[in-house]
Amino acid sequence: MRKLSIAIIDLVAKAPTRSYWGRVMYANFASIMPQVIARWSEEQGHKVTLVCYTGREDLSKVLPDRVDMVFISTFTEAAQLSYALSNMFRSKGAVTVIGGPHARCYPQDAQKYFDYVLGFTDKELILDVLRDCAQHRPEGMCLSAGHHPTELPGVSERWKFIEQTLRKAPFIKIVPLIGSLGCPYTCGFCIDSSVPYQPLGLERMKEDLRFLLSKVGRPRIAWHDPNFGVRFDECIDAIEEVVPPDRIDFIAETTLSLLSEPRLKRLKKNGFKALLPGIESWYGLGNKSKTGKKMGMDKVNQISQHVNMILRYVPYVQTNLILGLDVDYGQEPFTLTKRFLDLSPGVFPAYSLLSAFGQAAPLNLELQRANRVLPFPFHFLNNNQAMNVRPQNYSWPEFYDHLIDVTKYSFSKKMIFRRFNATRGAIPRWLNVVRAISSEGFGRIRYFTEVRRRLDTDRKFRRFFEQETTEIPQFYVQRVRDELGPFWEWLPKGALHHDPNAYLMSQQERPFPITRT
Repeated sequence: MRKLSIAIIDLVAKAPTRSYWGRVMYANFASIMPQVIARWSEEQGHKVTLVCYTGREDLSKVLPDRVDMVFISTFTEAAQLSYALSNMFRSKGAVTVIGGPHARCYPQDAQKYFDYVLGFTDKELILDVLRDCAQHRPEGMCLSAGHHPTELPGVSERWKFIEQTLRKAPFIKIVPLIGSLGCPYTCGFCIDSSVPYQPLGLERMKEDLRFLLSKVGRPRIAWHDPNFGVRFDECIDAIEEVVPPDRIDFIAETTLSLLSEPRLKRLKKNGFKALLPGIESWYGLGNKSKTGKKMGMDKVNQISQHVNMILRYVPYVQTNLILGLDVDYGQEPFTLTKRFLDLSPGVFPAYSLLSAFGQAAPLNLELQRANRVLPFPFHFLNNNQAMNVRPQNYSWPEFYDHLIDVTKYSFSKKMIFRRFNATRGAIPRWLNVVRAISSEGFGRIRYFTEVRRRLDTDRKFRRFFEQETTEIPQFYVQRVRDELGPFWEWLPKGALHHDPNAYLMSQQERPFPITRT
């Protein structure tokens, strides 16, 4: 294999940002797989440059000018930036590769702009790509392993890449770890709903924890597991074996069904400082929240009691809700959310708009068959800037009226003050304040209000929402142009548009050739 010069780009941000929240936290959202691929590439003797883009760097200055191959890892919201970067590097003779959630969700679109589009990615697949290192145009080659890798390089092997990213975080520095892949739950809207749950080795976990204790005074670790704690006793036993009590601060996304009071006591003892449980809906998904068939106010009361118990042991709790699900109708779902916040003022509410990300989830096929998926530019598909699924039980103006109302309520001065007083610890308190007054709170209120105004005053804008036209409103085109800045000129012709029903059209074919089982 010839020795290559390789650039690996982890797109945490989709555009330059000056937000204080972005400055404080974006470097902590770095992905693990770009670091893994960098490690695997270096093992083969290749020269590797890893860039984690947080929106504060000047990409034109930090990216290497001449390379043989470029790997880009991205969520869908940064797809347009990734397409522009690929076009720029291709013009200089580089072979380009895309991986991450966007590649899994929209492979048919991504292969127009990349030489390789990667689904599940293990070491052998990466070695195959490095050996081939060839241009595949006009359509890239879609490749996937048969499943997630069974093991990943540990923290000590990735440390130089972790460390260079942590230097970008000015105050709070968080190391990403992962103990499992896939998910045991089958939520129809989730990218992991059809991916078998796959635990990783506990010995590697213990090695990672020992290494971090030797390198960092008091490490902060975010578990990237879709649901941490499915193997609760095994995982906590492993932590207790190598970490003195409350010596590391942990953050984890998990489900309420796993968080009994005895377990919360163990989590507190072992330094868990933030939990992100999913509620999702007041009318369904009771298996994740351990509420069974309870719905409406009965579910609100039970979850509120549960969350308040969690807050007695863990100082920071973010609850995740999806707005616009088909089980919702009328004002009641939004009123119930307000009542939940009244009963549990210490939680930070994270709202996602119902979104269908290509072929990410089985539910998306049903939505495409029903012609309910809108072709919003990828740049806005981040669960809040665009709801690309036509709501079943609301008109667009009605839905946005409810959305603005509940968002204003959630981030009113009164609620910010109540949340501040109901939260323990300086860092959790101020994180809640910063999130509320920046892009996640005040910023979304301004944005939603502008969308709602245009639904009434801009006929072309409204026609796009009503699926009377596929012409992208100038409002969105101009925002992409402004936010991409100099990279707008590199955006390939037609790259703002995609077929929202590509998954449906290709369902008779395998979206990724399986290279191995």
